[in-house]
Amino acid sequence: MRNIILYIASSLNGKIAKNDGTVDWLQEIPNPQEDDHGYAQFYESIDTTIQGYNTYRQIRSWGIEFPYIGKKNYVFTTKSNPEPFEHVEFVHENHINFVKQLKRQSGGNIWLIGGGMVNGMLLEEGLIDELQVFVMPIVLDDGIDLFQTLEVDHLLKLQGVQSYPSGAVCLTYRLP
Repeated sequence: MRNIILYIASSLNGKIAKNDGTVDWLQEIPNPQEDDHGYAQFYESIDTTIQGYNTYRQIRSWGIEFPYIGKKNYVFTTKSNPEPFEHVEFVHENHINFVKQLKRQSGGNIWLIGGGMVNGMLLEEGLIDELQVFVMPIVLDDGIDLFQTLEVDHLLKLQGVQSYPSGAVCLTYRLP
């Protein structure tokens, strides 16, 4: 069975983006050694991405080439007719059943890119296998929570901690 890995940056106070969806604050983190925090190695380990519609929209607004070309990309939305885009497939309904079927298919790891709504939805259903949360050395005054709409507490098992010269710390957890 394939693994879903939430690989994401967060502020110290658990925000993954500002309220308007921007992540410009990540560029404020000093990184003189230009460390990719293991991103290239992680990216090679996945062949599929899942992201929420707001995250997808934010990425498209950056005015760059879509960064996940060559991967199978699913965008979760409740919109019945979003504007088509050649590099993604929109999933309009039955998100949980879709993920359960996706995990049973052959393939590599699945990157749960975010945002907070889809993170919370998949955590609630126990569908996230591993969480790699990069806690950045910044506290944001507002923003989108790492997990939104949780109804119960979720205990996690720490698998590892890695610190970086930038001040970021990667916390790796699994669900017990």
